[in-house]
Amino acid sequence: MNGVARAASGLERDGTMEKIRMLTPLVEMDGDEMTRVLWQKIKEKLLLPYVDLQTEYYDLGLKHRDETGDQVTVDSAEATLRLGVAVKCATITPNAQRVEEYGLRQMWKSPNGTIRAILDGTVFREPVLVRGVSPCVCNWKKPITIARHAYGDVYKNVEFRVPGPGEATLCFTDDQGRETRLPILRFKGPGILQGLHNTDQSILSFAHSCFQYALYAKQDLWFSTKDTISKTYDHHFKDIFQELYDSTYRADFEKAGISYFYTLIDDAVARVIRSEGGFIWALKNYDGDVMSDMIATAFGSLAMMTSVLVSPNGQFEYEAAHGTVTRHYYRYLRGEETSTNPVATIFAWTGALNKRGELDHLPALCAFAKKLETATLTTIENGRMTKDLVALYEGEAQALNSEAFLDAIAETFNGMRS
Repeated sequence: MNGVARAASGLERDGTMEKIRMLTPLVEMDGDEMTRVLWQKIKEKLLLPYVDLQTEYYDLGLKHRDETGDQVTVDSAEATLRLGVAVKCATITPNAQRVEEYGLRQMWKSPNGTIRAILDGTVFREPVLVRGVSPCVCNWKKPITIARHAYGDVYKNVEFRVPGPGEATLCFTDDQGRETRLPILRFKGPGILQGLHNTDQSILSFAHSCFQYALYAKQDLWFSTKDTISKTYDHHFKDIFQELYDSTYRADFEKAGISYFYTLIDDAVARVIRSEGGFIWALKNYDGDVMSDMIATAFGSLAMMTSVLVSPNGQFEYEAAHGTVTRHYYRYLRGEETSTNPVATIFAWTGALNKRGELDHLPALCAFAKKLETATLTTIENGRMTKDLVALYEGEAQALNSEAFLDAIAETFNGMRS
């Protein structure tokens, strides 16, 4: 029996469980600050003892991105196109203060924005539900999945600081040299300008991903923008979704007993609050960013939301939906104890390992990922958790620091394996 077959069958060697083998590496994108610290500890405590972990490593820490002129971010995205599955740590998108703090050459754009522009597709974000932690919205009984467009809008914008009086116009020149100009504003003094764009192909890919995911999950799909105000830009999203639904997906939705509808984002927010959950909410890039944070927090914690970028060509990039937890990192550097919640980062790893196992037909790898997720939730349900969840927990709870929580998960996992 070869090594892969042994790993898949779970045979023991020398009285211990043989490490689960991988056929194809994951693209591993390391990150910044406290999440970078936890990234390594998760590997050491929860992955490497059980899996013969194979990754193609890219350091997306801010200093290394600066040293490479952000080429490392492009390289990691292209590696994902090649290998099919990536797992990403949270990263810093620098502002002026970060440029000074890290001594950067320039204010680099969001690495997530760069990766999403290369991979295209849609980001699906879903809260991790655990018994004992109830949503702030009492009528939410099921997860609400955010489907966030992953290209364009404010994340690929062009900005300009208007120095003084003058006229701003929107100009498009076609390939034949013909110009179309639209007036924006005659400035009477200083101001600011911002140019946004999107493409029909990217919006169409977004729509396909949303409809396909809804059919896979057997859940209703909502889509919302502000087309009453943005009568060309947002309305175009609405039209593409409706035309694709009518021409391609309506019959499949009706057969599956699920529905698609469009509504203004104002109305959607009210409907979401009144709902019991259990649906997919599709949103433009920035709207999805904001609303996923709201959904995650209302379900319990921003550290309890998973995120996966699904490319229309079949690539998957898993990450936590939250940032680098800067405040905890500064405490960590001072030698103080932290209680940072690593659940979303753990689930980024398990999501990637499970998908790698599915694509490479390795049932042992899939089983390991699912069991680690179960062990994580069981640990919390047994009253051992990080500080952010203690106040939300409906029962007696023990607040653990980050490392002790990972140790508790490992203990639960090992108890499940015996």
